[in-house]
Formats: sequence, C-alpha cells, structure tokens
Amino acid sequence: MFRTASCLVAALLLAGSLHTASAQTTEAKPSKVKLTMQKLKDMKAKWKANKPKLKACRAEVKSKGLTGDDRWFYIEECMGKS
Repeated sequence: MFRTASCLVAALLLAGSLHTASAQTTEAKPSKVKLTMQKLKDMKAKWKANKPKLKACRAEVKSKGLTGDDRWFYIEECMGKS
C-alpha cells in the first residue's frame, strides 16, 4: 500500500513539474526538466512490477536511439499506455 501511494505521489509530482514548466514557456520539452535520482528510483520501482512491458518499452527506446531524460520520459509514457 505504501509503495503504491509513494509511486502515485511521485507521478503526480512529475506531472506537476511538467505542467509548470510547460506553462512558463511555450516550447518547453520534457527533456528540459531534469529528473532527480529519487524520482527515477520511484519510477523504476513501479515499472519493475510489469517486467514484460518494461522490456518492450526499453526495446522501443533503443530502436529510437533516445538518451538521457528523453529516454526516461519515453519509458514513462510507454508504461502508462494500456
């Protein structure tokens, strides 16, 4: 229960920071927002629950050649799809 709640809080914080960044500039990209290590750890913990989907998302990232924060934002978006 605590793990689920902490993942939800992390996702909300990330979404809030993205919304704030995009509200400030019209051309803000998610890659311009730096991820903290704690946010990355929280996202990874959530994703480990669905390893087959994570593996597929990582394969897509590799095929697209994404690096840095772009990679993590793409995986987050991919894992959110149903």
